[in-house]
Amino acid sequence: MARILIADDEEGIRLFLSEVLAEEGHEVTTAEDGAVALELLQARGFDLLLTDLSMPRMDGLELLRRAKDEQPELEVILLTAHGSVDSAVEAMRLGAFDYLQKPLSGPDELRLLAARALERRSLIASRERADRMSSSLPSLTHGAPSMEPVVEALRKVARTEATVLLEGESGTGKEVAARTLHDWSARRDGPFVAVNCAAISDSLLESELFGHEKGAFTGATSARRGRIELASGGTFFLDEVGELKPDLQAKLLRVLQERLFERVGGSRTLQADVRWVAATNRQLEDMLEEGSFREDLYHRLAVFPVTLPALRERREDLLPLAMVLLEEISVELGRPKLALAKDAEEHLLRGDWPGNVRELRNALEQAAILADGTTIEAANFLNRRRSRKAGPLDPGGLSLAELEREAIERALAESDGHRQKAAERLGIGLRTLYDKIKKYGL
Repeated sequence: MARILIADDEEGIRLFLSEVLAEEGHEVTTAEDGAVALELLQARGFDLLLTDLSMPRMDGLELLRRAKDEQPELEVILLTAHGSVDSAVEAMRLGAFDYLQKPLSGPDELRLLAARALERRSLIASRERADRMSSSLPSLTHGAPSMEPVVEALRKVARTEATVLLEGESGTGKEVAARTLHDWSARRDGPFVAVNCAAISDSLLESELFGHEKGAFTGATSARRGRIELASGGTFFLDEVGELKPDLQAKLLRVLQERLFERVGGSRTLQADVRWVAATNRQLEDMLEEGSFREDLYHRLAVFPVTLPALRERREDLLPLAMVLLEEISVELGRPKLALAKDAEEHLLRGDWPGNVRELRNALEQAAILADGTTIEAANFLNRRRSRKAGPLDPGGLSLAELEREAIERALAESDGHRQKAAERLGIGLRTLYDKIKKYGL
């Protein structure tokens, strides 16, 4: 059964189209013009849109443009009067699946075209799902034997609807693990939607999560669905959950408990039909003692905690992991298959890799760019961050705080003062970077 939206200002046409498609077992919603149709699209997801070309307030082409912005995967069939073929061709250019000319010759033409559109949507979704599933395991394990217990835990919990909390340092692959959970779950056909709590300002995060109604605040010129709504039927991944401020923690708790929420500025209660996965690189249990994270929310999130180990804790995985990453990098750079010289392997094994897999991959990509041939030498790693040149076990007499301050100063300088880029270089959340800048008086 598909969810189909019909937009046409002629009541008779709407009735005819909805009856034919409802007989096929589809869930059909109708709108009397393009503006109403857009509001419905913003309120929920659809698989197929049938829209008339000529309608009051918003015509079919404008609705097509806006619909594709809201739901790029949506299939659209345009209904057009005889003689408006040029507009129909324009609609195809904008992403419409096909068009039907009015008056319709009968229900069979409609049934056939709708079936073909829905079949294409299903095939594309299946292909994308197969691609994700085929790449999930290698991306998660990277050939690392010590990751087998983590993989087995994810495989078992994926069969359930339990909320999962992924813990581990920055760069250990928590988002990859979350996507793997989704791909292995019964919700794999639904969307995977992620929000990084550290990357969005406090003032915008509530609207990003829950959506907002028109006029809810200055600049809210139209209603907008939040990420939780967009994830309906699928998985909602809440990254850097330790960065949530107390007021949002309380609101998120209610959604987890009751699976209900309202948009900002709205009174209509909506259902959160999502599978929850959260991730953090912070010690939430320490935050409980500090009082900066709610204990009731923690227990809601940590129904099934999974810890992804740091790279320094599984050094036997480092070289197999490096080889898998090099294969990916070779493809991305359009280079022949790259290999590591013996001195390059030794160089990698000496590293402590506080940025974990993310830092290792960045270092390998940099070395691959600097390498002249297909073999990466130790010398190709010389342009890595200066804090690594002395080796991770030789801090040059500096304290950890001094090393951290130096790393932040360097990241800010290398990013021309752009704090989001600096946070990404350091592998920490933007809010964490702000706290450390304040701490060190930078």
